[in-house]
Amino acid sequence: MTKAILTSLLCLVFITSATCQISFAEKVAKTLSKQVLIDANKALDELPITVTAYSSERSKGGKHDFFSEGDYWWPDSLHPNGPYIQRDGLTNPQNFTAHRLAMIRFSKAVGNLTSAYILTKNTKYSNAAMGHLKAWLLDTATLMNPSLLYGQAITRKVSGRGIGIIDMIQMVEVAQSVSVLEKADLINNKDIIEIKNWFTQYLRWVTTHPYGIDEREAKNNHATCWVMQVAVFSKLVGDTNLLQYCSKRFKQVLLLGQMAPNGSFPLELKRTKPYGYSLFNLDAMVTLAHVLSTQKENLFDFIGTGNVSIKKGIEFMFPFIANKASWPYAKDVMYFDEWPVAPISLLFGSKATNNAGWFDTWKKLEHFPTNEEVIRNTPIRNPLIWINNSLEKNTK
Repeated sequence: MTKAILTSLLCLVFITSATCQISFAEKVAKTLSKQVLIDANKALDELPITVTAYSSERSKGGKHDFFSEGDYWWPDSLHPNGPYIQRDGLTNPQNFTAHRLAMIRFSKAVGNLTSAYILTKNTKYSNAAMGHLKAWLLDTATLMNPSLLYGQAITRKVSGRGIGIIDMIQMVEVAQSVSVLEKADLINNKDIIEIKNWFTQYLRWVTTHPYGIDEREAKNNHATCWVMQVAVFSKLVGDTNLLQYCSKRFKQVLLLGQMAPNGSFPLELKRTKPYGYSLFNLDAMVTLAHVLSTQKENLFDFIGTGNVSIKKGIEFMFPFIANKASWPYAKDVMYFDEWPVAPISLLFGSKATNNAGWFDTWKKLEHFPTNEEVIRNTPIRNPLIWINNSLEKNTK
């Protein structure tokens, strides 16, 4: 450990000293740094694994196409050779998930390694992150095609669906990590152009293909996640028109269409996993407010028709995050005991509003979950790449 890093860490510890002015980012780093560095040092030895490493005979795509199957679809016992039928909230463990797991692994590795670089400024971490980025986005032998034509397929029913686009939320921390590394001058010109071209191609596909349009027009968390990924990718590539579109959609469609006057999400509360889906949708919507806020407009201050606001959404869920036993609705049919983990909604919300209670609750909860379903539904896993690097505000 270098003298500079040691001095910084000592400053974090002795926060009562008059000479140490601890920032919000430093508070976050103090909470996360130990485990981030442990995980990053393990990740240094991990080789990239992309979609080309796994295949399924049920996929209609090629070796470079992402493929997944709908989670809640099962064989029909009355028609064994017919199309699968839905059992909402109950995950079929036999469905193909290898590509999704590989993408989550990719996202976790790049986000974690980039976080370790932020903490240490040691380029061994950024170099390792670049190895994964090149394998997934640049190397013609192993890259993933920039589309999700075959996501959330249903056996003997459809080869892909718009609903499968939600799997791409695993890429939002990849895009944010690229932004951090670019600003640190750790990606050469050729690579950053090609990486941004990959995301530009994906944006073109997801904003024009019928699957993308279907997902955009969903009424629940799927629509939120469409806007979230489009906003993050657009910010990376500098598409100001799409950023403005996402901001407008956040204010005029997502909040107004999904939030009740009390701050809840009624469509999520109707699901068989009302607690988990409410947390998930809130995290995605708060992430949008964080990403899209500018010096001219702080979306945490926006109040829409019917007095709905992202603050009200956090205020609704906060008591049930701080004390899950007070949850007055039905329990989730699966994974209820595994929630909550430290929600990004409380962290971004506390940063935007200086709410110490939200931050303290975030700080106390689990930051490094191990359950696969929880990890999948917690796409913002590396707060340092968002807090440290995004202390600056958009000037667009």
